[in-house]
Amino acid sequence: MVRTGSASASANASASVTAGPTLAVVAREAGVSVPTASKVVNGREDVAPETRRRVTEALDRLGYVRRPRFDATKPPRLIDLVVHSLDSSWSGAVLHGVEEAAHDAGLDVVVSAALSRTRVGRPQRGWLDKITVRGSAGVLFNLAELTESQYAWLEQHRTPFVMIDPVVDPPPGVVSVGAANWQGGVTATEHLLALGHERIAVIAGPRRKMCSSARVAGYRSALASAGLGHRPEYVRNGGFDESIAHRRMRELLDLPEPPTAVFVCSDRMALGVYQALSERGLRIPYDVSVVGFDDLPESRWTTPALTTVRQPLAEMAATGLRLLVRMMDGDHPEGIRTELSTRLVERASTAAPRR
Repeated sequence: MVRTGSASASANASASVTAGPTLAVVAREAGVSVPTASKVVNGREDVAPETRRRVTEALDRLGYVRRPRFDATKPPRLIDLVVHSLDSSWSGAVLHGVEEAAHDAGLDVVVSAALSRTRVGRPQRGWLDKITVRGSAGVLFNLAELTESQYAWLEQHRTPFVMIDPVVDPPPGVVSVGAANWQGGVTATEHLLALGHERIAVIAGPRRKMCSSARVAGYRSALASAGLGHRPEYVRNGGFDESIAHRRMRELLDLPEPPTAVFVCSDRMALGVYQALSERGLRIPYDVSVVGFDDLPESRWTTPALTTVRQPLAEMAATGLRLLVRMMDGDHPEGIRTELSTRLVERASTAAPRR
């Protein structure tokens, strides 16, 4: 069973058990009433942002720790899944993988799109407090970037968590699941090389993002293995969305020697590349070959159907949940980083270059 949306938290502060300073001390430190402090602790939304900030800072400064309200003698059956957004086929694949694995494990899942409403995909402290309020036994983070204080919060509350495809390299000891991004970049580039392309460009996501940098590194490695020198002007970075990929493709087409093929580091970005090529009157794959990454449903709906590198999103999510269950049972996985293999799915968007 998956329950979408945050579980409602009771505003009754007296039902909670605190460690260290009392809620009254926190309220006095923040200059608010005890009921207002209780609302912040319990994750209520009806608090002004500035007030929430003051209370949150007081909570952190005083080391206020909130214990779970559920009966600790009973095995917890609830976990949280925090996703970047709920409006993409990527999230749908992740939800599918978690739902199946949770059903097998007899767990309920609370799904929150908490990351889409915060800066740089970072959950707010108020949301994290809800984990303890509703007695969640563990958390799965998808495409998340946590701050040092948020990692410390999870450690302080002894909350097991697993990162699915983390944005940046997590701290030592953090368990994560991802795809073999470097190998995927190699595979995509080798496919284009085998077709006879030499002028191969790459349009990637942000440089600082783990998956993006790994895919570009794989691309460069494949070119080097083929004896082709790296052309910096053929490497374009941006965000994982259509509009930026559209601009980057236009930039590549404006080069004195534009590429005959492009490796695009997500299927969603490939949609922007298709648009840019169409606007220039260029045909795929006759004028330019395109390879994507993800194998989302839309990769099959494009015209022509997109050749892409499949990363097993549902399997990644299911693996993350199974690792989380082990941690909830007191076992810490030996392998901190689990990588699942990728593979090329060849469709109609690639062909030999025109001579």
